[in-house]
Amino acid sequence: MDVMEKLTILTGAAKYDAACTSSGARRSHRPGYIGNTASNIVGCCHTFSGDGRCVTLLKVLMTNCCVYDCKYCVNRRSNDIRRATFTPEELANLTIQFYRRNYIEGLFLSSGVLGSPDDTTERMIRCLEMLRNQYRFNGYIHAKTIPGTSPELVTRLGLLADRLSVNIELPSEQGLTALAPNKSRKAIFRPMGLITNTLQENKEMLAKYRHAPQFAPAGQSTQMIVGATADTDRHILALTQALYDRYRLKRVFYSAYVPVVENSLLPSLDTKPPLLREHRLYQADWLLRFYGFRAEELLDADAPNFDTRLDPKCCWALRHPAFFPLEVNTAGREELLRVPGMGTVSVDRILYARQARRLEFEDLKKLGVVMKRARYFIVCKGKPLEGLAFTQESIMRNLLAVERAALPAPEMEQMSLF
Repeated sequence: MDVMEKLTILTGAAKYDAACTSSGARRSHRPGYIGNTASNIVGCCHTFSGDGRCVTLLKVLMTNCCVYDCKYCVNRRSNDIRRATFTPEELANLTIQFYRRNYIEGLFLSSGVLGSPDDTTERMIRCLEMLRNQYRFNGYIHAKTIPGTSPELVTRLGLLADRLSVNIELPSEQGLTALAPNKSRKAIFRPMGLITNTLQENKEMLAKYRHAPQFAPAGQSTQMIVGATADTDRHILALTQALYDRYRLKRVFYSAYVPVVENSLLPSLDTKPPLLREHRLYQADWLLRFYGFRAEELLDADAPNFDTRLDPKCCWALRHPAFFPLEVNTAGREELLRVPGMGTVSVDRILYARQARRLEFEDLKKLGVVMKRARYFIVCKGKPLEGLAFTQESIMRNLLAVERAALPAPEMEQMSLF
């Protein structure tokens, strides 16, 4: 099997992994090296950097051979598919050739478990060492940490990669036991804790020694599969909140389960991926990270799943009418961030603009506020928008209409079910 055949198989096998963002890395130019994560190169997987640039990564597996038999995974041991394995030399050379041709800006490297977690990680380390030391590649690298890998190898991997990630895969212990009997939550959380502690130690070392080697400068992330098990949105979001609090993750990614194998414990093959549910979880995740919400505020025992017809912030606002209306000219930043139609940028603009004068409704649209959403929840100078008359039911109808117009096409198709 030649290298291009292997590439076809192993990039196809990697497509279900969503956690490939490159945000957070800052490797500036170094004399004698090629690649630069802070440059503006326009580059086969598209993702977005922290400053909003669209970049391209080679998203590939080291191997799709695996000793595990996870029932949801297309690469599981018992599945009859073509298998392939890159040598470290093949993958390092392929990556650098793609970079030199301006196909990619970096590498997203994951793998099945070949032999053991340590054996597989050593292969990944040899590949990255060749890229960094032999080819002098200074671009972005995201490497997956395999649960069960020894701490020494995790540390070596983190000194070569910009970001590490350990996939949780399934949100609950029951799901792992049923669908991935070779994995355990303890084995998954152990490397997460190690990475968190090493990141903190490395931060302290860099404060003392400016030229100390950096360990995973873009932090760590994880991914959860949505829809393969019966776990509620409340359970998923509570786990997400705990991960941010305890392990200080940069991102939690959600991947709508795509039925690829027939199994009585999994949704049938004709089941559509829950794309709209995935979309709402990403919106809720944004509220946790940037808007000051907590998971327990968004969902509770009476409402364990999001109403997929509306975004989570609108749902929260409709359930808390006593919090509104807010006076735009006096409300604090934390309060304004809870208004539907107001984002972090528009709120900061409001706070800056009202230092000069008291704002009117016509000013808000110029500042980036989405008035179709916000108008029901705010007042200016103590007065609501002129001519605006509404009830709780009419707000719901109007917000639903706005939401339908805003959804991307795949999610819009699922929205039509309502």
